[in-house]
Amino acid sequence: MNNKATGKNIRLDKWLWAARFFKTRSLAKTAIEGGKVKVGGRRVKASHILKVGDSLKIPQGWEDIEVSVLALTAKRKGAADAQLLYRETNESISIRDSRNTARKLAGNIVFNSFEKPDKKTRKQIHLLKRNQ
Repeated sequence: MNNKATGKNIRLDKWLWAARFFKTRSLAKTAIEGGKVKVGGRRVKASHILKVGDSLKIPQGWEDIEVSVLALTAKRKGAADAQLLYRETNESISIRDSRNTARKLAGNIVFNSFEKPDKKTRKQIHLLKRNQ
């Protein structure tokens, strides 16, 4: 499905919204303007006309995923239909999987406490600081 054959000129921010990478078009536009979304390795504007076969790098949670555009649409449909618009590259999948396993392994080691220390813990911290 070529955009010349269908006569569609789809903006990048609209396609990202229709492909369900972002919840709203304004979030997509903000990410594009911030340089987070890249087309062919370059920063582009939100009004960039997307073509079938373009390579996109899109931030998703902890990772940047790399996809190639398979089809163009301006209508937002269900998640199953949205996944038919793009294909994630094999390199992106393997990198994402390896980083996920590393994060899971490191999650058992790292302890992040966002709580205020209690009286006993504060005493221990003060003792440690005095002994240094």
